[in-house]
Amino acid sequence: MEQKLEQKTELKMIKLSEVQSQEIEWLWFPFIPYGKLTIIQGDPGDGKTTLVLNLAAKLSKGEGMDENMSVPAPINIIYQTAEDGLADTVKPRLEAAGADCERIMVIDESDKSLSMIDERLEEAIIKTGARVLILDPIQAYLGGGMDMNRANEARDMTKKLGALAEKTKCAIILIGHMNKAAGNKAAYRGMGSIDFFAVARSVLLVGRVEDETNLRAVLQIKNNLAAFGHAKAFRLSENGFDWMGDYEITVDEVLGGIAPKVNKLEQAKQMLREMAETQNAVLSNDIFEEAKELGISKRTLENAKKELNIHAKKINNSWYWELDNVKPKLAE
Repeated sequence: MEQKLEQKTELKMIKLSEVQSQEIEWLWFPFIPYGKLTIIQGDPGDGKTTLVLNLAAKLSKGEGMDENMSVPAPINIIYQTAEDGLADTVKPRLEAAGADCERIMVIDESDKSLSMIDERLEEAIIKTGARVLILDPIQAYLGGGMDMNRANEARDMTKKLGALAEKTKCAIILIGHMNKAAGNKAAYRGMGSIDFFAVARSVLLVGRVEDETNLRAVLQIKNNLAAFGHAKAFRLSENGFDWMGDYEITVDEVLGGIAPKVNKLEQAKQMLREMAETQNAVLSNDIFEEAKELGISKRTLENAKKELNIHAKKINNSWYWELDNVKPKLAE
């Protein structure tokens, strides 16, 4: 019986002296690099797609979420989604976000479903000049028969996708649902094999803020290219999407369902500063009622009172908080 010989691979060497050094180019420093893979993960319904759609809308108009998003001109974007209808969900949401839909394109999958290693991805990026490619959710673009829990298969697919990002200098964003293993590390609550997490250069977590029904936090849980970025937040309201910027919250607070203590204190101080703009003294019971509606505890409110150097005074058998000392801080 003839034995099948393994084909020998030719040895090729690369001298680092012949490699030209390059700086990392950022779409959004330090969260989304060009030419690399970024994962945005979170539990279903926690706002991952909302964040990405609003990001795409901004980029299509040449705008950024904040000063760290360098967008000198409108950007072409390829947005692939397997969970939402284009006509009744995706486009209306993009229009509501003010997107230029001329610059947001979708690869037609009617003839054949798309996968992470489909050659059409590279063709589409080159043809459109897209600087951003979004796959939402990544689980839908694994291709037939691929088991995302097998490390070798996950590694091969993500490496090929990473090579495509490198070749085209496109920022490739993968949206992923987290598994239900509550309390586990964010990396291991991600999408199947840990190799997805390993190949990505940046991983963002989108999650709910405890006691804040419409608030969502965005935290960086992996960054191989720079120091971790500050936590951000956005609010979901009747008007849609409201970007709030920097927010004080930790990954443990998001994953553990714990109300962020630091933020509650800042929220309490802000509430008192706003009252001080129009009133010299406020009935203490009214302050406690206002704080209760905002989910601020009496202990946190008392700490804010102490930090702002507010004193209580009894007038006609009722206690008032004197807010005169707060006003100089507003002018700083």
